[in-house]
Amino acid sequence: MPSRLKKTIALVGMMGAGKTAIGTALARRLDVPFLDSDVEIERAANQSIAEIFARDGEPFFRERETQVIGRLLEGPPSVLSTGGGAFLRAQNREMISTRGISVWLRAELDLLWQRVKHKSTRPLLRTPDPKATLAAIQAERDPVYAMADVVVDANASYTIEDMTERVLAALKARPDVLEPLS
Repeated sequence: MPSRLKKTIALVGMMGAGKTAIGTALARRLDVPFLDSDVEIERAANQSIAEIFARDGEPFFRERETQVIGRLLEGPPSVLSTGGGAFLRAQNREMISTRGISVWLRAELDLLWQRVKHKSTRPLLRTPDPKATLAAIQAERDPVYAMADVVVDANASYTIEDMTERVLAALKARPDVLEPLS
């Protein structure tokens, strides 16, 4: 049944959890814009995330990220993919909670590793042992991601459509988020 989105859905979770792929499919299904905070930061800075990290450092990047997320949440309801570290900042969690709903795409380490191990666009994984780094990041972040309003578990066997359906099913229980169209 078609639904109208009443507030922005902010997808949170680790790099490789599927925030961009699921977010794109979810936005298409709900007929709303798909926004990616990392893409918006890169556009505003005219630099890649990796370049911003290298030139200005992570604290500078996190400040810009908070500004961009705030601006995106002020717009019409949409599906927003946030960077993996965005939800760690209390100010971002508060903004998302006030103006939208957070959905954690929870995935196991092996699935995340399969998805990110060949990508050079992950500045936090530029270490001698990137899988161990990913595991450490996940151990640190998962307790914060657990504060999300909704949790949807990923699985290697799920297609993008399967995950999109799972997110929609979880959100249909929330009349503050989706309003059925009659």
